[in-house]
Amino acid sequence: MTDQSFGKGRSIASPAFAGDDGVGDPVLRQAIAMGVQQVTAELARDLVLELLMESRLLVAVVAVLDEMDELGGDKDSHMTVVSMVNPNGERGLLAFTGLDSMAQWDPKARPVPVSGPDCARAALDSQANAVVIDVMGPIRHVVTDERLRFLAQGR
Repeated sequence: MTDQSFGKGRSIASPAFAGDDGVGDPVLRQAIAMGVQQVTAELARDLVLELLMESRLLVAVVAVLDEMDELGGDKDSHMTVVSMVNPNGERGLLAFTGLDSMAQWDPKARPVPVSGPDCARAALDSQANAVVIDVMGPIRHVVTDERLRFLAQGR
């Protein structure tokens, strides 16, 4: 397992996912869809949490320009994980079930494969209140509060 550092000293553990082609897990996506359809929403959220314990997620990493040279070109930049802030000031770390859902959000973002628990730990380490999965679809799912802490513990 290697650590990859992004921006302001934060890092995300990046376990190897040998042979991973970036395709979203259809079982995880179906469980997320069940929750949106309100087919026993609580049961669906529990199922998603169980699946996230063993799932690979893709965390979005983008380049951020720190400084431009006198000709307007890149002088200094760094890579950073992406989070979003809601109107209440709560921050969510963005994660995706597959390359297709990441590309819907930002085709230039680079994927870093992480386990569900590692993603939750990275969110908590960066003072985020949530992990926002597939923010642009096919179906968005948000892991917060007790579920986020439970997932971070990997149990």
